[in-house]
Amino acid sequence: MGPVFRPGRIALRNIFAYGSVVRIAMKSPLLARVVVAAVILVGHGQIMAATKGGSEKKAGSIATTKKKPEVVVDSSPVNQGQQGVVVSYADVVEPVQKAVVSIYSTKIIKERVQVNPFFRQLFPGLQDQERESRQEGMGSGVIVTADGYILTNNHVVEGADELKVSLSDDREFVAKVIGTDPKTDVAVIKIEAEKLPTVNLADSEKLRVGDVVFAVGNPLGVGQTVTMGIVSAKGRNKVGILDGGYEDFIQTDAAINMGNSGGALTDARGRLVGINSAILSPSRGNIGIGFAIPINLAASIMNSLVLTGTVSRGYLGVKSPDSVTPDVAEQLGLPKDTKGVLITEIDPDSPAEKAGVRRTDVILGVDGHPVTSLEDLRLRISQMVPGSVAKLKVMREGEEKILEVTLGSLNENPNELFSGVSVAPLNPEIRRRVGLMDNRVSGLVVTEMTEESPLRGRLAVDVVIVEVNRVPVTDLPTAKKSLKPRGENNLLTIFFRGQYRFVVAADTK
Repeated sequence: MGPVFRPGRIALRNIFAYGSVVRIAMKSPLLARVVVAAVILVGHGQIMAATKGGSEKKAGSIATTKKKPEVVVDSSPVNQGQQGVVVSYADVVEPVQKAVVSIYSTKIIKERVQVNPFFRQLFPGLQDQERESRQEGMGSGVIVTADGYILTNNHVVEGADELKVSLSDDREFVAKVIGTDPKTDVAVIKIEAEKLPTVNLADSEKLRVGDVVFAVGNPLGVGQTVTMGIVSAKGRNKVGILDGGYEDFIQTDAAINMGNSGGALTDARGRLVGINSAILSPSRGNIGIGFAIPINLAASIMNSLVLTGTVSRGYLGVKSPDSVTPDVAEQLGLPKDTKGVLITEIDPDSPAEKAGVRRTDVILGVDGHPVTSLEDLRLRISQMVPGSVAKLKVMREGEEKILEVTLGSLNENPNELFSGVSVAPLNPEIRRRVGLMDNRVSGLVVTEMTEESPLRGRLAVDVVIVEVNRVPVTDLPTAKKSLKPRGENNLLTIFFRGQYRFVVAADTK
């Protein structure tokens, strides 16, 4: 499998150089895949500086209402009423183009420039300098409500300090990020406007392999472009695009290039079926393997972000090594063609345990939808609201059963004390690993720290947090209870490399 590339948020300074590479690559027989071109309409728009993105960006004051976005959904089959030979899709594409926007982002990069040691010796007072640079990027988005809600990709707006949206009629708006979900690569932004052109949403569950689709966006900054292809596959969940995320991609051969991310994937009736997200390519250019997030998934994430600002996912509490193979099915006394998820472990006191799920149970489906892998099961459960009831179709000792499970709420980082800082209680195994044999030292050891953590530089892996605001801590609940509100300083007593120290730390995320 070639490398996965997310074609959104193209750096503007690389557009023309990349375009030359694409033109050279297209001369190669290997890359000259047959693409059936539909309607290519070039929109005009000036690339301008953007305004701030993120959950608290500097993009002005746009009121966020706590009501569900009023989108239009048409769930009828795509082939309903379609007869005869179609010689043009212009009438289908034109309304979609009006609802697809270009998103321009700006990120301020701060770099520390160190003083040469030679000059530091000559002039002891010299200090390192901080230098700022602007990184510009570009992607696409889709207007889904007349009052300005826009669906796009998380990686299009991630880390942006400024965002600007350009419509097909050359109007430009400052945009604010309402919320993002890196686990699905979905983001929702909003512009302050009314009576905007929108696109209707289809039911992506009814999409079939072979259906004609169009990818609409602004590739390589050339202007709004439409490409045509078919649905090549559905339910791609092992692509590796989202590390630890929830993949359920629509695969298409409609051309998707840099700048297309966040744009629309529509069916032959002009309804939104997906949000373009990534391509698989060894050359960073389109070779006919593109991926889009199904609109059913994207819309459910959008509703959660708009209403609550976060994404709440259902929690079942089971583990499985893999799907049921014919050999495993035979060992369990099941038909060899059985498809499902073999349960090998159940979390203590979890919803699954409370509902009577047992080890060696085979889960065949959830709420009437078949599941054939752990990824299928994980995706289905994650899209359900915590507190809702899931009906599991289970095979146990050769008999099918229906178990009703009241789902819990999934905590994506159950061991996180601060943003990006995971901890664990000291135990004999951890003590041996970190070389801490003094049993008088107790507390929580830092087991993981992300690059983005606001406490990076103050804490590190293997640091033992002994006290939080003068309260001794040996378990996570006690430590969390002792923390001050986010943004305020906390006094931590830590033990590291044989010494006790004090650290003042504030979780700013």
